[in-house]
Amino acid sequence: MGNPVVYTGMTWSGFRPSDDGCQYGYLIASEMFAVVVLGYMEEMLTAVCGNTELAQKCRELRLQIDAGIQEYSVVDQPGYGKIYACETDGMGNYSMIDDANIPSLLSIPYIGYAEAADPIYQNTRKFLLSKDNPYYFEGKYAKGIGSRHTPEDFVWHMALVMQGLTSVNDEEKRELLEMIVATDADTGYLHEGFHVDDPHQFTREWFTWPNALFAEYVEK
Repeated sequence: MGNPVVYTGMTWSGFRPSDDGCQYGYLIASEMFAVVVLGYMEEMLTAVCGNTELAQKCRELRLQIDAGIQEYSVVDQPGYGKIYACETDGMGNYSMIDDANIPSLLSIPYIGYAEAADPIYQNTRKFLLSKDNPYYFEGKYAKGIGSRHTPEDFVWHMALVMQGLTSVNDEEKRELLEMIVATDADTGYLHEGFHVDDPHQFTREWFTWPNALFAEYVEK
């Protein structure tokens, strides 16, 4: 069941998108995703279904979760300013990492919670793409975000694609595109994680999710 939590208005999670267990029960990227989706639900229930009662419940829950995110997950990180934590328990404990899957903190603009130019997102992004993030790795062929789910020095193609999809810098986008194409281990496909010094060491020979995201990235 993980570590104890207190009431925050957010929803409890047992697992991250990677299937790794949460250290603390409030997984912030998933909370953000819930806020966005509850907004969609409120809109559809009102405009299409005419179910104003259920739409109001969606709105109330959305506002509760969003208030919890802003009150409990924003951390003043030395050298970066205010950033979002990956997880919290509502009692001042935080997990300062990111999940390489989606939803992730890196994917905040992609899922629609905030704009890419948002100052807290930009601070969070700088932290995640730095060696202060324990799951950020650099090597001969790649640099990016990995996961507890895969070995040390393995970065994830999915995280590289998401970094590109959320970038506002054309040079960064091109660099990531070249990096991704060069690290498919001559298979024609993207994988889960791969070693930054040897892309032929990889996990999951067939992983549809990053391949689909890559197609979206190229299209955009």
